[in-house]
Amino acid sequence: MICIKNAKVVLENGILFNGVVLVEGDRIAEVGDEREVCVPQNAEIIDAAGAYVGPGFVDIHVHGGGGAMFQDDPQKAAAHFLAHGATTQLATLYCTLTKEGFLTAIKRVRAARQEGGAAKAIGGFYMEGPYMNPKYGASAAFNQWKDEIKEEDFREIVELAGNDVKVWVIAPEREGIERFMAYAKRVNPDVVFSVGHSEATPKQVEKVKKYGVRLTTHCMDATGRVPVWRGTRACGPDEACFLNDDMYAEMICDSLGVHVNPELQRLMIKVKGIDKLVLISDSFVSDLVAQEGLRHVTDLSFDENGDLSGSKLTMDVVCRNLMKHTNCGIAQAFLAASRNPARAVGMDDEIGSIEKGKRANLVFVDDTFNVKKVMLEGKLV
Repeated sequence: MICIKNAKVVLENGILFNGVVLVEGDRIAEVGDEREVCVPQNAEIIDAAGAYVGPGFVDIHVHGGGGAMFQDDPQKAAAHFLAHGATTQLATLYCTLTKEGFLTAIKRVRAARQEGGAAKAIGGFYMEGPYMNPKYGASAAFNQWKDEIKEEDFREIVELAGNDVKVWVIAPEREGIERFMAYAKRVNPDVVFSVGHSEATPKQVEKVKKYGVRLTTHCMDATGRVPVWRGTRACGPDEACFLNDDMYAEMICDSLGVHVNPELQRLMIKVKGIDKLVLISDSFVSDLVAQEGLRHVTDLSFDENGDLSGSKLTMDVVCRNLMKHTNCGIAQAFLAASRNPARAVGMDDEIGSIEKGKRANLVFVDDTFNVKKVMLEGKLV
């Protein structure tokens, strides 16, 4: 038994000052006020020294960091993000991969998870592709999936990935997309679909919601709108997300608000509410140079054209940036970085909040989200 004491425990409905968390094995055994929790005499004591103890971050959209992409070196990438508090990571594979590239990456990440180590933090896959709108997103010229959607092209990928895929990103306007979605749903009934790299109208999004669309990929980024009348603003995927109360909105929150400027961040929170906001890092490994006006920014990644290609963020910094750009506090940042993403992808029965019986995935931070300790499945890492 481990006893974490002298902690500000961040719960779903507030902060428990002078809190205690008991951990047994890889599970949370008890949580409560220090006056109410009975601590076994032989318990190992971890003094939080007044730090905030919250649920480990759940980064559902992350390609790689620390010099390694997940498809190339899953252990190294996972270790980088784990050190920054992301105890659950969905290895994100992008549409620039060929069919063989997808298959190789799936096998490599799966083997790393079986090895253990930092890769235990990899909770599955976030498939950013293959079938998005090739007009949008980084490295668009290298999109390998611009042609007709055919079962013989995607069948092997879908079946190999199986239940390990938590999210498939799709563009509802792609001709034949329902053929892909229906097949993916048959293979993995619990999979979530996300609208991304798209110019779909709200009607087009509504048409495919029956397959389990409940997420928007990096809302306000890599989306377009097909104009209807001159001089008016058309509606696209972002507006579709705003109109659907049951859809979650991903947000990349960088230091200068380049991906989503602070005014739009505040608008997203006002429209969707904090409960439907999902913070992501969208971290990507790239040494390519930015366009002239962005070369001073250190937490962004860029593609061959100097355009945005994700970030160099980690979730602790994302939370700090959210507090910087909006009126959100620590408890709300934890909701958006832990509980909400876990709920969005159907993993909240195990992770995302500090509750008895859930996995002991915890992060200790100060009031500006500097990470002090990380616990993965009951062990400090």
